[in-house]
Amino acid sequence: MRLTAGSYSVVPNPETRMNLVRMSCVLGLPALLASCTTAAPDADPTPTAVARHASGVGLTEVPSAATKAAGVTSPNVLSPELLAVVAAQGSNPVENPQVLPIGSPAVSVTHYGYDSDGPLVPAPGDVQSATHQIEASKTEPDKNTYLVLRDQVGADPGYDYGTHFVFQGHESGARHAGTITRINLDADAAHRVTVTAVADVHGAALPPIDGSTWDPWAERLLVTSEAGPAGGVWQATLDVPSAVEDISGALGRAGYELVTNDDRGNVWLIDDVGGARGVVNRNAKQPNSFVYRFVPVRPDDLHHGKLEALQVISLRTHQPIVFHAGQADADITSDDVRDLHTYGKVLPTRWVTLHDTELDGTAPFDANALAKARLATPFKRPENGAFRPGSRFRELVFDETGDTDLRTEAGSELGGFGAVLKLTQRTPSADHGTLSLVYRGDAAHGSFDNVTFWDADHVVFVEDAGDALHTQRNALDSAFLFDLNVHYEDPANQPLRIIAEGRDPSATLDAALLGAAPGFQNDGDNELTGIHVSNGDPTRHGVLGAQVPQPFHHGYRVFFTQQHGDNATWEILPRRAGD
Repeated sequence: MRLTAGSYSVVPNPETRMNLVRMSCVLGLPALLASCTTAAPDADPTPTAVARHASGVGLTEVPSAATKAAGVTSPNVLSPELLAVVAAQGSNPVENPQVLPIGSPAVSVTHYGYDSDGPLVPAPGDVQSATHQIEASKTEPDKNTYLVLRDQVGADPGYDYGTHFVFQGHESGARHAGTITRINLDADAAHRVTVTAVADVHGAALPPIDGSTWDPWAERLLVTSEAGPAGGVWQATLDVPSAVEDISGALGRAGYELVTNDDRGNVWLIDDVGGARGVVNRNAKQPNSFVYRFVPVRPDDLHHGKLEALQVISLRTHQPIVFHAGQADADITSDDVRDLHTYGKVLPTRWVTLHDTELDGTAPFDANALAKARLATPFKRPENGAFRPGSRFRELVFDETGDTDLRTEAGSELGGFGAVLKLTQRTPSADHGTLSLVYRGDAAHGSFDNVTFWDADHVVFVEDAGDALHTQRNALDSAFLFDLNVHYEDPANQPLRIIAEGRDPSATLDAALLGAAPGFQNDGDNELTGIHVSNGDPTRHGVLGAQVPQPFHHGYRVFFTQQHGDNATWEILPRRAGD
């Protein structure tokens, strides 16, 4: 291991790497000190009589979320058994700056989290206006995909990039263009981040990118954009530069965020499209997003196949629960939506075909509009989901973000604060199944977004509450661990907070500018995203859900991204007594 001013080279041996990082956090070695997070106040790895712990996981609860106050920064706080180090942060220069193929004058991707259209921090005395921005556009790295690969190349043909990588799409930036990057976990600072793509194979700029996953059948990185009718799915090779193709002629255009595979090579998608506000229920939104499954003709060819959408059957009318145009209030408060968010109720489901390339061709199409026309069932922003390990892909657990407004008239009973739902089928390709409620969000636990399984029985959801809800509840986002063997209908049972996200100085500054400076283009408070547990297996046996995760053992590593502000991506490590 080589220590230099502000950087380090990762040691291939995970145990050695963990020990060196722990030592640096204890001794204050300058090269790694900035990578250390704060444990819970007065934290002790030994359980206490008052601390809550996750059964079988060995994690102690972080007692509260971080509060939000003007001009006040705060560190991330993790369960005391955990610590986190920075894998990459926004100010890391990329090894191969790329010019965005859109607009004039030219703007480049120069840093992991920043484009070149301004300084990384505002210059003293500079004033934001509608025609002058005082800060570079932040690219906002999103969902993480960890892979262990050999023979990866980069911009430097003579450099050994190692074997451990985190791929990400970036969901913002100058001119609303997207970027795909690769964090080279084994590399030094100069080679730490590689830009793999800013354009598709036709030279068109990539859209803002949210979701990502590795498809071992197609041997492509799949990335999604939640840009509504301009969104969709793109597939990218692992080359540098990557060959990126728009495959929305088969998978459709929608506000896609989740993208994941099952063990048959089917591609599962969820779109995040906010609905209309009610006239009476002015702080609640109409369910407007859908769950999709793409069944390819051949798993290695994502240009041909059928796109389906999930339909849920009403327990009251025995008819599909559907979207009603122009009837936002009725949909927001319907008995069917109440049933979807009622513990103990099990609703039948089936899949309806939206588009078949064999019959309908391969021109891009609006999947969200087709889902409504074909009577699929809308949800309240179901952003992300994951297959339960050990279920043989028969259980998909997914979330709803809800209204992200403390004033929502929908409340918990109507999904106003979001929810965790479970789809159960006999096989991942089955035509029918059932849907049930796992957890009904409330003001203190809700607005769920990214998700990962910790093991077969425990799943982690992170919040994406947004600046407005942060202010309303005076609390920043958290990551919660849920036990799928616990009945959350009992109010005594609550998920365990394992991360209380803080707010870094850049995000604190941006939060102030966002509300006061005209034309300011960057987001405010930090957002938790990209929570990811994986051993990096790029084969079909490594599809998320095929193996039971074992964090910190047998090659399993844990990542999350602190989006906005400094745009840091963290790796979580186990903390030991004495650290």
